[in-house]
Order: sequence, then structure tokens, then C-alpha cells
Amino acid sequence: MMLNMEPLILSALREDITSWDISAELIKSERGTAELFAKQNGVLAGLPVFERVFTLLDNTAKFDTRFKDGDAVTAGTLVGRISGDMPKILSGERTALNFLGHMSGIATLTREYAEILQGTKTKITDTRKTTPNMRIFEKYAVKVGGGVNHRYNLSSAIMLKDNHISAFGSITAAVAQARKSASFTVKIEVETETMEMVEEALKAKADIIMLDNMDIKTMRQAVAIIGGRAITECSGNITKERLREIADIGVDYVSSGTLTYAAGVLDLSLKNLHKIEFLAN
Repeated sequence: MMLNMEPLILSALREDITSWDISAELIKSERGTAELFAKQNGVLAGLPVFERVFTLLDNTAKFDTRFKDGDAVTAGTLVGRISGDMPKILSGERTALNFLGHMSGIATLTREYAEILQGTKTKITDTRKTTPNMRIFEKYAVKVGGGVNHRYNLSSAIMLKDNHISAFGSITAAVAQARKSASFTVKIEVETETMEMVEEALKAKADIIMLDNMDIKTMRQAVAIIGGRAITECSGNITKERLREIADIGVDYVSSGTLTYAAGVLDLSLKNLHKIEFLAN
């Protein structure tokens, strides 16, 4: 995973440092340390990314922490200390915090959703509604928070949405073509909005049937008719307030773009940068 993240971390650093850091270069190049604090309650995600920002700038940099991704922290918690060349710490500070805060915000919101679903068979999953070039970070954060990942991209699975079905003329025709063309390893999901569409998708033997923007009554009917013959996914207008009611219907998955595009940022801060004093022997 870090192999795919690293070029994106470098890109973020290049965005922030187009030539040199004219503020950090005012500081003498000496080894120093700074403390990372949580300013809000939340779930940490992206600690290895946080550290990698600094080690890309300074291969002697080191991040010391007793926490790991998925751990909950409270406001005021000392999360860890980053040590290394002081100008490099200053140069990497904002990029590192941007990654860690964004990813931890997603993990925090996902944990809230996952906890509501505890004790049911229903799992919370993300969507492709992600920030461009940030998908790998955001979907990782969902997993850390206790959610599961939907398809990573358009190459991961076949999803026949309303416009695909319109282009083919029917669910039956769309699924038939998908079965003919796709590898046996690829699942086929069909988006449905009415009971008639559910019945057609079931008859066409779709692997996954999405119940899109259905009311509770219709969703309950759909799950009963499907009867375990396909994986069920509920999507559209998903809120924390509706989660438990939806889970009680017995759907397998609830997908929500909110996890990645509306999670907010967990507030963290890097403080108290100072020179490391070495004791003489």
C-alpha cells in the first residue's frame, strides 16, 4: 500500500515546496524534536503516512509513538514525537498534518457508523465519492475506522447503474452482456430503484442488488423477495439516524459517500519544536 501512496505523498510535498522553504531555511540545521497532540477526541489513521512525509525530507527522521492506526485518542493526548533535522520538520509539518487529520477524520466518522451497526449482520462501506488522487488514503482510513471497502475503481467490479441500464434498454440485457464479457472472478452489481427492477435483477442472476433511495417499506419487501439469493446493498440518503432501522431489515451492506466526502478533519497539532541537547560522556 505504501508503495502506491508514496508518489502521492511526494506530489503533496512538491505542491507545498516548489523550490525551497524560505521560512524553514532561516533555522539552523540541527537535530530537534516536536510533539504531536490530538486536539479532539477521535480515531487515528495515517500514522505511517505522517512519518513518511518527514523521512522523505530527512532519512534520519524518526517518529516515536505508542499508538497505532485504529486507536482512539482524546483531546490533549500526546500522540508522539517526531525527531530529525529541524528545518525539515518545519517543511513537512503541514503536509504531514493534512494527511493525518484528513484520514483520522474519516476513520472517526466510520467508527461512529460501525458502532451503530454492532450486533447486526450489516456492514458499512464506502463509495467512489472520494477526493481526486486521495482514494487510497481515504479508503484505507475507512478500513481503519471499522468499515469495509466497496470496489476500489472502475476496474474492480461491474456495477450497472441507471445510465448503463438505459444504454442497454433493460437490466436483463445489461447483465447478459456483462456475463458474456466479464471474467469469472468479477462480480456483477445492479442498481435498482423499484420492486420491478429488483425482480428483474434477481431473475437475471445479478450477484449484488443495490437498493437505491428506497423507503423502508420497499426495502423490506425487496430483501424478503431476494431471500439471500444475491448480496444486498442499500444506498442513498444514508444518515446515522437511519442506520439501525436499515440494518434491522437485514441488508448486507450500507454504502455511504459521506464517509469520505463529508467526514471533516480530526484536529491535531505539532508543537514545541526544540533542539535536542546531547549530553557529553
